Amino acid sequence: MFWLTTYQLVGIFVFMDRIASAPKKNDARQKLLDAALRVIRIKGYTATTVDDLCSEAGVTKGAFFHHFKTKDDLAVAAADYWSQTTGELFEQAPYHRHCDPLDRILGYIDFRKVLVEGSVPEITCLVGTMVQDVYDTSPEIRNACNRSITGHAATLAADIEAAAAARGIDLPFSAESLALHTQAVLQGAFVVAKAGNDPKIAAESIDHLRRYVELLFAASSPMAAKKANADG
Repeated sequence: MFWLTTYQLVGIFVFMDRIASAPKKNDARQKLLDAALRVIRIKGYTATTVDDLCSEAGVTKGAFFHHFKTKDDLAVAAADYWSQTTGELFEQAPYHRHCDPLDRILGYIDFRKVLVEGSVPEITCLVGTMVQDVYDTSPEIRNACNRSITGHAATLAADIEAAAAARGIDLPFSAESLALHTQAVLQGAFVVAKAGNDPKIAAESIDHLRRYVELLFAASSPMAAKKANADG
């Protein structure tokens, strides 16, 4: 199993703090985006008001409407901001150091488990939260959330394809499909964790995802198939 050292764990949270405290091009706009990431994950998008966002950000409503025409406009910007900040976190994650692409995939899953150590709002996904509220009523937000989720999934596809090639495996589906499945499991885990108000539920789902990937590559391996035939 891929384990993170105490140093690496501290590095994750230092990195996130650094993002929040870094100099911003426009302070009021940035404060509103940071507020959106916090408040929407707690209250949900529909229940979050412009007043809530302004209060959390410490800015006036005039400042809000100077930067965003509507709450939906802020939501689209927040989805893109979420993709940017989390993308930087995953780009610098230690699982990329593995030579074996399968170890990188499993390392990614282990890293996701580390990230669910916290309260339910802290561990959940902004774009997953928003799209559940407005998938039918706001195509702009839905599309922004889809870009975020599918864009992140796409970063896993190359390692999945390389892991299969290295083992001489013909997967019964595309690498892109399996990559997107990992996100479906994670998003579902967040929903069930919210329902049970317990982040451990999400952690257990991630454990199941890891076992699934391990078994998938083991069961699909020609060597494993030969061994099964010999044993039979």
